[in-house]
Amino acid sequence: MVLRIIRESSLNPAPSTLTPRERLVVALDLPTAAEALAMAERLAGRVGMLKVGLELFCAEGPAFVRELQKRVPVFLDLKLHDIPTTVRRALEAVLKLDPRLVNVHAQGGPAMLEAAVEAVRAHRAAGGRTELLAVTVLTSLDREALAALGHAGRPEDLALAYAKLAHQAGCGGVVCSAWEAAAIRDACGEGFHRLTPGIRPAGAATQDQARVMTPAQALKQGSTWLVVGRPITHAPDPAAAAEAIVAEMEAR
Repeated sequence: MVLRIIRESSLNPAPSTLTPRERLVVALDLPTAAEALAMAERLAGRVGMLKVGLELFCAEGPAFVRELQKRVPVFLDLKLHDIPTTVRRALEAVLKLDPRLVNVHAQGGPAMLEAAVEAVRAHRAAGGRTELLAVTVLTSLDREALAALGHAGRPEDLALAYAKLAHQAGCGGVVCSAWEAAAIRDACGEGFHRLTPGIRPAGAATQDQARVMTPAQALKQGSTWLVVGRPITHAPDPAAAAEAIVAEMEAR
C-alpha cells in the first residue's frame, strides 16, 4: 500500500507561547478513581493536563475520565497498537470523551497511523479538540533492551525514524524522550509537538525510566509538554511539588 501523504503537519498547531504551567502534565499513576479525582482537585489550576494511563482507564472507564475533565484537561495515554481498522474504531469510541490528547504506537506502521489520523480529523471537524500523538520509543527502553528486541541502533535513531513516519502520516506530534526532542523538532518542525515522559526534578529517583532529564533540561532540548508522575503525586504536598517544578521551568 502506498502511503497517502497528509500535507498538514499538525492537527493542532502549537500556540505561539505556552506557559510553564501549561506545559506540565501530571501522570495519575494511582489505583482508583477516588484517589485520582482527589489528586485532580489538589492540582486543578496548577498544571496543564493530567495523564490517564491504560491501568487507570481499564480500572475506572470512560465515566471517570468525564469526571476528571471537569477539573483538568486529560491526556488519554492508551498507546493503541493494532490493525488499522481496530485502531480507528477504538479511537472513535474514546474520542467521544474529547480528551485533550490521545496516542497510538508509531510502530503500528503507516496504514495504522493514517487510520488514526482520519479518526481524529473527523472528530475535530465535528467540533472536537483532541490532538493525536504517536509513541516513538518507550523511555523504559535503553540500547540493551532494544537490542534484545532486534534493533541494533541507538534509541534516539529509532525514535527519530518513528517521528518522521508519524509526521508524514499527519499526526500532531510524538511521545518521545527529551533526549530526542531537539532532533525531532529540527526534522519535523516546531509545530510538531514533543511530549516527553521520564522527567524528574533534580535529585529525584529515576524509578523505572531508563532515559530521564530534569524539567529545565527538557525545555532547553525542545520538549513541548513534560510528564511528571510520582515526584508530584507521591509528594507530601502534591500542589507544592507541582509549583516547585513550574518554578524550576520558569527559572531555566
